[in-house]
Amino acid sequence: MTILGKLKNHVSAAGSKIEIKDLGAVRGLMDELIYAAVFSDNDKTRKDLFILTKEIAKAAGAIPSSIQGLYEELGRDYHGFTVPAINIRGLTYDIARTIFRKAMEVDAGAFIFEVARSEIGYTKQRPLEYTTVVLAAAVREGYRGPVFVQGDHFQLVRKNFLSDPNAETGYIKGLIQEAIDAEFYNIDIDSSTLVDLEKPAIKEQQRPNFEKTAELAAFIRGIQPQGVEVSIGGEIGEIGGKNSTPEELRAYLGGLKETFSAGKGLSKLSVQTGTSHGGVVLPDGTLAKVKIDFDTLKTLSELARKEFGLSGAVQHGASTLPDEAFDMFPKTGTSEVHLATGFQNITYDNPALPVDFRQEVYSFIKQEYAKEWKEGQTEEQFIYSTRKKGFGPLKKKWWDLPTDVRGSIMEEISNKFTLLFSKLRVTGTAGIVGRTVTPVVISKEIPEDIMKELKQP
Repeated sequence: MTILGKLKNHVSAAGSKIEIKDLGAVRGLMDELIYAAVFSDNDKTRKDLFILTKEIAKAAGAIPSSIQGLYEELGRDYHGFTVPAINIRGLTYDIARTIFRKAMEVDAGAFIFEVARSEIGYTKQRPLEYTTVVLAAAVREGYRGPVFVQGDHFQLVRKNFLSDPNAETGYIKGLIQEAIDAEFYNIDIDSSTLVDLEKPAIKEQQRPNFEKTAELAAFIRGIQPQGVEVSIGGEIGEIGGKNSTPEELRAYLGGLKETFSAGKGLSKLSVQTGTSHGGVVLPDGTLAKVKIDFDTLKTLSELARKEFGLSGAVQHGASTLPDEAFDMFPKTGTSEVHLATGFQNITYDNPALPVDFRQEVYSFIKQEYAKEWKEGQTEEQFIYSTRKKGFGPLKKKWWDLPTDVRGSIMEEISNKFTLLFSKLRVTGTAGIVGRTVTPVVISKEIPEDIMKELKQP
């Protein structure tokens, strides 16, 4: 019997409305439904199943939402916690289930799932798939409430922009449209790549950045669904570059305030304070210790909040920091911290992962991405910097790993989230999220073929 044949006894569909008759039975079928959706060979079937799954999730109480209301509250009165924004590159369904399960254990509501422009490509997770997999995980675990899905680093690539600014801007607008259609109601615009350091005045250096942010933010405000105020982030310092300064913050946000008039502005601002994405790997494959300038982070968060009403500053590239560093983010008033590579490292390095499978992935990487092997890099450095690209092309093999292998990886990830939720002080935040965020259900039309399959004889 097909998955739709199994579902039709427990749900009904009419137009854009799903009615769940037996939520327990639907939760029990979610593993099979999302697997069928992700791995169908037919593009139309995949899309139809994604839409069905998302609408089931909304009917079950897991609703894609904007974090705008919470961030406006943090802009008025910082409540002493830092929201983790989590990039999941592989085993997305299992990891999202683990996160939702841990969140319910500790009554956490302030956490974000995100995927960056670059990750969408190499992890082979288009926005519709990413949102749907996360929502399916919420249903499977019985999570109810707002679910925050974010487009991370929707970044203009500098060389592309300099070559053809209209084409690069058009690409980002297309990606934003796709993401919002898929119910990403949180978008981080990254035009910090356009900062022109050859200009003598800081405001003129930042002008290409804040003008392009204003254009893209206006585009977002023009296409966001009625009733939804998309949370928009900006960025002033390319991650991995020099530390951001108060003068740059004021130049960017001040210029943006003068330029943007299409509704509510930014809710947060990403800055650079000493990290790099993925960390810096040494020749033996270990990570160099990173020192974050927490004084700068505190200063910039306070300026963003007090002078411009934002929720605070955002820290990228933090997942490979030592555990003892994470409680510094709430202490410095950081509103959001982005976490990615640390979970990837847990996945690859867990002792339960079969050695032959790990070597299969590494052999694939060495063959397919040989051109990215830089002169002077050891094999360990090359593998570490490139293995993020081993998830997408081998996605089905990752999902098909034995239950005990995936269970061991998820146990380690669960323990990591116990620590992160505690140190970032998001335990117990379900209440403030409930008070400040009102989920808005944007119903999508159920495909006709799906409705026929679900129709009772």
